[in-house]
Order: sequence, then C-alpha cells, then structure tokens
Amino acid sequence: MSASFDHPRPAVLGPRVPVHDEVVPAGAPWIGSVLRGQVLRIVDLEGNQAVDTLFYNAHDTDEHYSAVDTIRAQGNIYLTTGTYLRSNLGASMLTITEDTCGRHDTLGGACSAESNTVRYALGKRHMHSCRDNFLLALAGYDHRLGKRDLPSNINFFMNVPVTGDGSLRFEDGISAPGRYVQLGAQMDVLVLISNCPQLNNPCNAYNPTPIQILIWAAG
Repeated sequence: MSASFDHPRPAVLGPRVPVHDEVVPAGAPWIGSVLRGQVLRIVDLEGNQAVDTLFYNAHDTDEHYSAVDTIRAQGNIYLTTGTYLRSNLGASMLTITEDTCGRHDTLGGACSAESNTVRYALGKRHMHSCRDNFLLALAGYDHRLGKRDLPSNINFFMNVPVTGDGSLRFEDGISAPGRYVQLGAQMDVLVLISNCPQLNNPCNAYNPTPIQILIWAAG
C-alpha cells in the first residue's frame, strides 16, 4: 500500500481557502460533517482508487442517501455532474457540481468479509473491508449506530459496468491522478467514507492509495 502523502494539493476554490483539508490514508475510514451551502471535494490523488461513501442527514441519521431514489429521479445508474443525491425521504441532499472523472458507481456496494468470501475465497474472510471501515467510524462517532444504519453506498471513481444480462463487472477505474468529484451540500450532512482497502479486484488497481478531502465554507 502506498504511504506517500507528498501530493500536490488544490488549495483554493476561486480565491477561497478550504476550511478543511485532509489526506485520508490508503484503506482508512473518514467521517465528518458538511454544512448546508458548503462544498465538498474528494480528490483521487494517485488515480484508480475507489472511495465508498455514505451521506446522512446530520440531524437525523434515519434519513440517508438512497441509491434507489437517486437512480429513479435521474433515470441513470451512474452519477456525474448535475446529479442530485437524494435521500430515502426523497429530499435532495447534495448536488454534484463538478466531476473530472466522468461517472461514478452506485450499484456495486461495499466490500465486506462476507462478500470477499463469496466472491473470492474462504481465506479472504479475514481481509480488511469497507464495511469494517464504516462500522469502525460510526462506532467512534455515535455508539448507537451500527450495521442497520448502513444503506447501499456510492463508489466514487469506481468503474462497475452493467452487462447485457444485468450482472455487474468490477473493472479498472477510469479515473487518474488528481481527478476529483465536487458536491454542494443542500442540507447539513454527515459524510462517511471508506477509502477502499480492496485487494481482490481491480477497483483500485489492487493497490489502495490515499485520497484528499477538501471542504469550503458556504458563499
């Protein structure tokens, strides 16, 4: 796994300096808040990394990102510039305002001990997974949150084409170093990220790498 953190950082949004600027190590979780009107940018620092992401209403975590509502509203299974990320209550949580990757997956889900076992081998069960990351971060944020609070997630930068027979394929990413996705928050949101540690498929080139989280203040 890469341990390099000396990446060039996009430090401004126009003339503004971010209120939060953090590099998330390869394979690690991250949790934080983005307020209504603020701008969140997730940067794929070295390219071909998968960033599993969930969004919750910061004031009521029973309301969360919904893949079903988002796909139905936009009539497209992929996410990109102009996509409104909708909640299970039908509300618009965030809008993708910029996207230098091109599209993002909302069907592939998060790797887990169980899926690693089913997809690959019984010996893979012990391997670190995105589901582990999600649960670890949630436990540190609020001990009342757990497995039942994990809906289907977004996989930013991940390439999961749907075949003619309706199955999914995990393929090499279409991202590259420095590409990013930028979102404007339309409500106060809690952001939960697993910077995917997967080593069994090419979603991150079998080599998890760091990402960068940037948040700009409203206005």
